[in-house]
Order: sequence, then C-alpha cells, then structure tokens
Amino acid sequence: MKNKKHHIRKRALLGWMAIVPLVVISLIVIIIRHEKEGEGIPRSLAAKSIVLALQSPEELAEWQQSYKASHFPAKALEEWYVPYMDYLYENGYLSEEETPASMETAKGKLTYGEAARIAKALSPELGQRIAVNKKNREKPYPEELWWLFYDSLLRSLEPTKQVERRNICVYGTPDNIPGTPSWMAYTSLGETGFAGLALDPYIDHELDVYVRGNEIIHILTDKGREVTYRNVWLIDGNEEELTIYVGDVERRIPFAKKSKKTEKYLHNLADIQLENGKITKVSVKKERLTGKLLSVQPDALEIEGYGVVPLDEEYKVLKTYGGLERLALEDLLIGYDIQEFVAANGKISAVLTVREFDAETIRVLLMTENFGGIYHEQVTLSGDKPLTVSWKDQRISVEAGEEITVAFGDERLIDGRMTVTAADDGEIRVASIKRSGEAPFYGGRLELVNGEEGLVLINELYLEDYLKKVIPSEMPPAYEKEALKAQAVCARTYAYMQIRSNTYQQYGAHVDDSTNFQVYNNMGTDARTEAAVNETYGKMLLYEGKPITTYYFSTSCGTTADSSVWGSDPKLTPYLKGVTLQPGRRNLDLHSNDDFSAFIKRMDYPAYDSSFPFYRWNVTIGADVLTRNISEVGTVEALQITERGSGGVAQVLSVKGSNGEKIITGQDRIRSALGDESLIIHRKDGGTTTGWSSLPSGFLSIEAAGKDGNGVQLFKIYGGGYGHGVGMSQNGAQGMAKEGMTYEEILKFFYDGVTIEQLNH
Repeated sequence: MKNKKHHIRKRALLGWMAIVPLVVISLIVIIIRHEKEGEGIPRSLAAKSIVLALQSPEELAEWQQSYKASHFPAKALEEWYVPYMDYLYENGYLSEEETPASMETAKGKLTYGEAARIAKALSPELGQRIAVNKKNREKPYPEELWWLFYDSLLRSLEPTKQVERRNICVYGTPDNIPGTPSWMAYTSLGETGFAGLALDPYIDHELDVYVRGNEIIHILTDKGREVTYRNVWLIDGNEEELTIYVGDVERRIPFAKKSKKTEKYLHNLADIQLENGKITKVSVKKERLTGKLLSVQPDALEIEGYGVVPLDEEYKVLKTYGGLERLALEDLLIGYDIQEFVAANGKISAVLTVREFDAETIRVLLMTENFGGIYHEQVTLSGDKPLTVSWKDQRISVEAGEEITVAFGDERLIDGRMTVTAADDGEIRVASIKRSGEAPFYGGRLELVNGEEGLVLINELYLEDYLKKVIPSEMPPAYEKEALKAQAVCARTYAYMQIRSNTYQQYGAHVDDSTNFQVYNNMGTDARTEAAVNETYGKMLLYEGKPITTYYFSTSCGTTADSSVWGSDPKLTPYLKGVTLQPGRRNLDLHSNDDFSAFIKRMDYPAYDSSFPFYRWNVTIGADVLTRNISEVGTVEALQITERGSGGVAQVLSVKGSNGEKIITGQDRIRSALGDESLIIHRKDGGTTTGWSSLPSGFLSIEAAGKDGNGVQLFKIYGGGYGHGVGMSQNGAQGMAKEGMTYEEILKFFYDGVTIEQLNH
C-alpha cells in the first residue's frame, strides 16, 4: 500500500512538472502579445514630438492662426493633437490617403511605414534609420525605437538646441490643484504644458524630460519620490504639515514626523526635502541683504553696498506684502530699497519685494550729444560746489570748478559704478555734452558704469526736481499757468508709470532724457514752470484708483484719437477717447476718405488749438521722391488711404507702382513713408517748414495733383495737427487756459473719467 501511494504521488508530481512549462509558456505568450499591442507610440504623441523639434509652441500657434482649415472633422477640433497632426499633413510628413485624419487615427499607433515617411521627409539620412518592408509596414513602430530615432533627429538639429533635456519637479496638476487648466502643470520650470501625457502620477516626483519652451514632449526617466524643492516660501503650518508656496501655487504637505520647529520656519525661504510626498527636512535660508537695487542683469543683481551678486539657478522673485504673489525680474524696481535679498552660498536665492514704492526718486539715463545714443566715450564733470566721488571702497573730494574726467574702460569702474554728488545741494556740470548749446547742470547724484560699448551716465534725483526740468523742455514757460499745471500733472503721472516699466533696468535707469520718454533738462529751469510743479505737488491722474498712461502731443487737427492709432485695443485704455476740441467734446465719425477730406480742408474748423501754425498744413510730393523712399513697388503711380482709425487718422496706406502694390500700416510708418527732408510743408500761419523726414501727423488726406514740368506725377497731402493725436493736446490746453479753464477741467476734458489726486500707497 505504501509503495502504491508513493507511485501515485510520483505520477502527480510528474504531471505538474509537465503542466508548469505549459503555463509558463502561455504566460510568456500573453505577455508578449500584450507588449506587442502596447509597444507602439500613438500618432498624436509622435506628431507632437516631431513638430516641437521643428517649431516652438509660439511658432506653431502663429502657424495655426494663419492656417485656413483643419483636416479633422468639426467634432475633433478641440482635441490637443489637431494642430500637430495638421502640421504634419500640410507639410508632407503624413499622407491623408494613407493616414486618414480622424480621432481614431490620432489615438492609434504609428506604423513602420508612417515612421519611415516622416523620417524621409525630415532628411534622406534620417530616412535610412527606419527599416520598412512588406511584413512590418502596417505594424506599430516600437515606442522605444521611436525615441532612439528622435534622439538622432535632435542631434541632427543640434545647432538650434531648441528641444532640451531637463530635470524637473512636478508640483501640481489639475488632479491636485483645483482650477488648473487641462494639460497644464506647475513644475520647477514654471507653468508647463503636458498635452497627451499622463503627469498626474508624477506629482512630487523628479523627472528627466524632453521639453521645448513651456511644453513637455516626453518623460525619459522617473527619478523617484525623493525630491528637493528649492527656494520655496513657507506660509503657514503646524506640527503636522506645512503650507508652502512653490511653483506659483500653494501646497499643504505633511511632515514625515511631527515637527516642533514649525513656527521658526514660517515666513521664510527654504529648501525642503520630500520622500513619498512627505517632508523629511527643512533648510531655512535666513541671510538677508538690504540696500538699493542698482541694476538687473539676466543672471545677477547689482545691490548698493554689495556690488554685483549672482542669482541662484532656481531664484524666486516674490511680493510678500498685501498677499503673496510671484513676480519676474522685469518687475523689480531699480533705484529703490523696497526689496530684501535672501542669500545662500554667495548667491541670491530670492528677491522679496516687502513694500510699495513711494515714487520719490527717478533715475534718468543721460544720452550723448543731440540725444544720439546712450554710450559716452568719456565724461567730464565739475561742480558749482565741492564734489564727492566714490567707487568701490574709495572716496575723493574735488574742489568746486575743478574737472574730473572718466573714460570708457576706466579701471575704477571694473567692479562696479562710480557715484558723484555735490555738497550743499549743489549741481554737477557735465562738460562733455551740450543741451541747447551749453553744458547742462544736474541735481541729485550722477553715476557712471561701464556698458557694452561705452560709459553709461545716470542721474538720480527727486521726482519733483526732475519735473521742474521736464516742463520747460516740453511746454513753453510763457504759456498760461493752468496749462503748465496740466502739463505738470501729466508729466508726473507719465513718469510714475515709466518708473514701473524699468526700460533701462540692465543699466540701472528708468527713463532716458530724450523724446523717447520726456525731454529732461534740455532747457533751463524757469520760475513759472517750477511754480506749476510745486502747486500740483504729488498730483496724478487716476482711473478707477490707478495711475494712467498720460499720452500728450503738440497740436490737434480739431479732434483727438484713441489708442488704436498704435494698434492697441482701446478697451484697455478707456480714458483715452477721440473727441473734438470744442465745448461738448463731440465724437466725429471720420472713417471715410470723403468725410475726412472735407474735414481736414476746413481751415476755419473751430477748436481750442485752431490758432496754432500746425493746426492745418499741406505739402506736395513727387512720385520720384516716393519711389526713392518706398521700396519694392517700382515707380510710384498711385496712393490711397484704405483704412482710417479714430479721429480719421490714417492706418493703412496702399502704394501702387509699376512693379506691384505695397501696403503700409500704422500712422508712424505712413508718416515716414510720405515724408522727406526735401519737402516744403506749408503751415496754416503762412509759414513753411522743411528738413523733416516724417510728416507732422497721420491725420492726412492724399490727392493726385497732376504732373510737373518733367512729367513727374505729383500728390498733394492735406494734413492737420502735430504729433500722434492721443491724450492731451498741449496747444489745446493753452487755448483752454486762455479761455479760463482750470488745469483740472483741462485734464478731465482730455482724459475721460479720471480723478486728480495724490496716490495713496
């Protein structure tokens, strides 16, 4: 009996041994079949990778706007892959006959045949890398092979280096941050697209990815859930968790173990380490630098008292008062000490804007002779009082009247800038430049710094003192007091907005002293203009409580225009409207050529500035001059304004010539195309002006005027006004003031719906 049982067990064991290999083989077959079914890459993702190797997301969006009709049916047009697939169809990388444009096709697997077609379309060399035959033509092309091919493609495009391989941390997706748009994630690169990819499982992971611009193309490697979030702001917390600001979002992240140090962490910058989505370590950065920000470079900041300090690779810029907000380097205000700088390991980890700026000072870049440029070969200075000259840790005194000269490349400027101040509120004379024929004097302090091609000269002074040297350069001091006061408020508000814009941030200035902004110190100060500034001290123009952009110009044609003259959306500046310079502020419809022509030829059309010379003007120009100035059309034969904007300003000019037609858009380009220094402009007062390369304004009408004695076609241009026509007419303000209007009434006439008050910070 015992032997029989043993025999049965032996036969059973042999049976199982025979079955196990069959089971294993069956599992292998199942796995292989499953892998074969899933090993291909979706056509949509392949299309995305190819297009982003060739085009940036912005270029693709621009292409899509100009593209007439999609290959896909209407129900699919909102799908993320449509522009990528359309691009491949339109440029011959895919054939719609072989690969129909449908949702099913886009989501299906790319075949060997399609991969080979794309590769050959890219280049013959790349085409040889994908072997296609009758057996595999319709089979899915393995995803692993696709990314090997893609790597070869990127190396062939290496000079552009547009697609990058980057390490990123994923902070949030629509899965954990409510309200996040579809296919958008918060990562260490900022707001990042990930269309077609599954990124939700990778929150709090470090990834190795292909990326172009702000769009992730492919996840190469998941480096796991041990990550360090650098330079995050610690908002709130308790012993269980921290609320942090990371990647433009707030996150609540638990501690791996309870923390008794949470209160010491809060309202600081820190690096935090996470494992499996929980905080294991917090490294607070407490070193703070304070001082005036002097200039902003792409990779460094210049701070008074510290010199040039490099930025950490993952630096942050945050506004910490009145609610936390992420800012950019462009938002930093130079010339103010409203920022604190968090430092670690000799680099700036974060810039914290801790309070609003008071707009007490402005920094002006002083241009060269005749405002020709920003770079000086050398600068010669003297003072009406003794000067103090400082650089690095050195300081010298210069007696009143004694000159000091600094040349480009001066060794004293190698590691920073030189500052010059005058004793007892004295002024500094710049002998190396001329303004109105004389060497100008400047209050406040001057700074010299080496630029790319020469010395950059900057004047820092109180805003109110700046205005006292702007107003006489922008409006004749003999004008009515209320007109000067209106100009002072406009200039102050304009300067405030320009301080915020940081145009010359890299040099440490807000504006320059030319007509690019407001002309500064081209004329000497005057008691009347000083009084206008003093009597409006601090007053600015506000719309819904915020300062406005106070455009102004010399003379109107009888009406102003809105901001559409520059192609802007007038809804963004509702305080700028096109109105007649008459009591009642009518709005004239002058969009047709006939209506505008009749209007502009009326020499007696009443307006507050109708007595000024450039209120009406005309000029005759020959086709020979136009042909010389307007390229690509041959001999000019006809001119026509085909589109007019607010107030009738010319916005589109059609130029027909012997070799074709050219369209010129924008009032500035039109004025330049029709202007020439040889022209004689006839003014309303009977006088003439010549030597102008651009016409006085874009408010103009054009008529054919026969031919001259040499058979050259002539055109007569009837125009009105001087300047862009937006905002306040300076001569209109003078006319209003003469009629007894106050500066408040003048300003509210030109700027709709505004208040005039001091700005409360």
